[in-house]
Amino acid sequence: MNRSWIFTLCMLAAAAQAQPPAEEILHRVDAVMTSETKIVVSKMIIHGRRSTRIVEAKSYIDGTRRAFTEYLAPPREAGTKMLKLEDQLWTFSPQTDRIIKISGHMLRQSVMGSDLSYEDMMEDPQLANLYHAVLLGEESIGDRPCWILQLEAKTADIAYPSRKIWVDKERYLVLKEQRFAKGGRLLKTATVEEVKLLDGRWTPVRARFKDELQSGEGTEFIIESIQYNAAIPEHLFTKAALRR
Repeated sequence: MNRSWIFTLCMLAAAAQAQPPAEEILHRVDAVMTSETKIVVSKMIIHGRRSTRIVEAKSYIDGTRRAFTEYLAPPREAGTKMLKLEDQLWTFSPQTDRIIKISGHMLRQSVMGSDLSYEDMMEDPQLANLYHAVLLGEESIGDRPCWILQLEAKTADIAYPSRKIWVDKERYLVLKEQRFAKGGRLLKTATVEEVKLLDGRWTPVRARFKDELQSGEGTEFIIESIQYNAAIPEHLFTKAALRR
């Protein structure tokens, strides 16, 4: 074997070692994107067909199974609350003074008129629990080199049977995502527009979500502040907290 072949084989071996398997990439994405607890103050700018609305909220998130959100503005939405416990979801509206359990077809409804559905809010954020991954290739998003992963659902009872995600090679953040129906139709797109180093973690602080079946220019989701591994009062994760 001549020297050029030996050199080529060495380069291929080095490349294979530098590129982790798709399933390992997905697990590292989950490790970066989730934390034990966090408190998030956020803003949604909803670009509808005829107007733009801004909705502000504060969320308390415990792992992947519990979350409590209170909407702060605009005045019409202030005081509306949402509670997620495991696979159940309730909302409370101060206008009607009623607690409603969101289930069945209601999960597909929009949250506050945005491009996000209750189903999106309920989804397990740990993708490796839901999907098998295959590495499709590489592509840069802006100046960030990314891996492209094709994700196929492990079970049939899932909102998006397949996805394609672009993963930052260095930070393991998902910078772009496409979500597909069973027949392959594109349902939603998400694109990260800004990332910041907060509390020692790279965090997407501005992203745009687009429901591809609806008109409008999508919904901007902006994180105004975030506290990782914050202490959260236990009483927030109860139905009684919805009326307080």
